[in-house]
Amino acid sequence: MLPDVTPILTRYETLRAQADSVFDRVQKSFPQCVTCTKGCSDCCYALFDLSLVEALALNRAFAKAFDYGEQRSKILTRAAETDRKLTKLKRTLFRMEKEGASPEEVMAKAALERMACPLLEDGECLLYNDRPITCRLYGIPTVIGDRGHVCGFSKFDVGTQYPTVHLDTIQSRLEALSGEIAQAVQSRFTELDQVYVPVSMALLTTYDETYLGCGKAKDD
Repeated sequence: MLPDVTPILTRYETLRAQADSVFDRVQKSFPQCVTCTKGCSDCCYALFDLSLVEALALNRAFAKAFDYGEQRSKILTRAAETDRKLTKLKRTLFRMEKEGASPEEVMAKAALERMACPLLEDGECLLYNDRPITCRLYGIPTVIGDRGHVCGFSKFDVGTQYPTVHLDTIQSRLEALSGEIAQAVQSRFTELDQVYVPVSMALLTTYDETYLGCGKAKDD
């Protein structure tokens, strides 16, 4: 039986709520700059990966909302197609790197690629209340590493300072929560907490004892 990781997921939900609070403060302070509106789905085409804690939380929310039926099948079909496209893209990026492309060139190529999230339907997110933190902060200024980012539809002026979310800090907290999950399930996979997957794979994966590597490995 899979150990209970609910307390860890609850702390993740708290972090998610804090991200919402930050977004709301920036939006209220700069309403002319944050252009997010109902029906805009630009962020739903961005490529990003989820840490273990976010992937597990999204997977559980998906199972709860779509435990069976035609809608679940449609979403999983889209997820499988998206994952195939992502696999091809990753091969292309790997080949670029092997052929001598700089990290900046590889990142630029990845940034140009846009694929619809499998949870996007008729311009709306089917799991909006359970969407990952990246989705919640899209639209306000963020920085990861030394690279800043803001939605192309926003109206933030270049050269002007605005409140900026440091995603490295949030990522560190997500990594810590993922590490707690690995410890809680007593995973024999030493790098389980370092596995990142796209939304498509988070939906397709069965997060059971086998995937999480619960318990000691069996003797040969």
